Amino acid sequence: MKTTIVKFGGSSFRDPCDYARVAQHLAKLRAAGGTKIIAVVSAMYGITDKLKATMLGVNREASPSNLDAALATGEMLSACMLEAAVSRLGIPVTSLNGYVLGIRTNSDFGRASVESVDPQPIRAALQEHDIVIATGGQAIDQLGRLTFLGRNSSDLTAVVIAAMLGEQACEIYSDVKGVYTADPHLVPGARLIPKIGYWTIAQMSRQGAKVLHHRAVDYAKKHAVAIVCKALTSDGAETGTIITGHGYSGSVTVARDAAVLAVASDAECDTLLVLLDQHDISSIFFEVDGRPCLCIITDIDFAMRLVASAGTRAVAIGSRVVVTELNGAMSRVHLHVDYESALAHAQNIHEQMYPAAIRDLVIEND
Repeated sequence: MKTTIVKFGGSSFRDPCDYARVAQHLAKLRAAGGTKIIAVVSAMYGITDKLKATMLGVNREASPSNLDAALATGEMLSACMLEAAVSRLGIPVTSLNGYVLGIRTNSDFGRASVESVDPQPIRAALQEHDIVIATGGQAIDQLGRLTFLGRNSSDLTAVVIAAMLGEQACEIYSDVKGVYTADPHLVPGARLIPKIGYWTIAQMSRQGAKVLHHRAVDYAKKHAVAIVCKALTSDGAETGTIITGHGYSGSVTVARDAAVLAVASDAECDTLLVLLDQHDISSIFFEVDGRPCLCIITDIDFAMRLVASAGTRAVAIGSRVVVTELNGAMSRVHLHVDYESALAHAQNIHEQMYPAAIRDLVIEND
């Protein structure tokens, strides 16, 4: 059974009427391709942050498993709303949430890792329905408890489903067409990259680029799933970037609100760097007035729990804005105290990488 896997992020659902727009697109895909469709959805734009704030307002010490169960309701609501919009078009449709998707993880609540998959629940749903809506970013652990795969992890769900069904590609829809040399919302002149390799985009993501989740890219590489980045516009879908085995382009990323920890010694810093690296969390060492510090760039909430469980004397002392330039195997990381200076620096770096005189040239990829 040929199946098309598509994923729509929170930026696709800024308003309830957007569900009808996405439903119409799914109907067109179904009519044009004659295939079954799985649509992975994120929560409506801004909902996850609201859910988290509400939970912490009730209990600042809410358990990680409690938070996971609460945050997952955002994707569940989104899936129900898209199912309703598709059903209104007369198309056989159903939705599946993390309890029944067939994805099992470890019990690292807040950022669980996939351990096993069972395609039968999805295959059974596809037998009876033309379109299956799947909640992104959630699964269950071996005890049947709901787990959260991390912020912006609906990409990972889409890739996992594609791999488990033996499909060679999945489509990721966002508010930009694809992967750019910098965030086009922040850096004038950012260039769309038509094709890029797994390793390169994973490095960009680890340093703050938000267009794709780095663990989704890693999973896609391991299971040979190509990722096609698209945008849904008033004129239909536009393909921007294809992520596959090879392809490279220099880039600049900006990571806002990276957490800074002061640690007691260089030895303690080394211990924490190793711990975070083992869990695939991006962090860097630097000094403030001669005192060793760590700057954590990705998965900050989960990282802070790891640090706390390590029994060190690390203390959170603020945040930084991290600007990273990636150029082949070379990377340079710059820390800024304020966002405005970081943004100006990122724009300057990008201008040096892609001078105005060559901006209109096609970016060549290997």
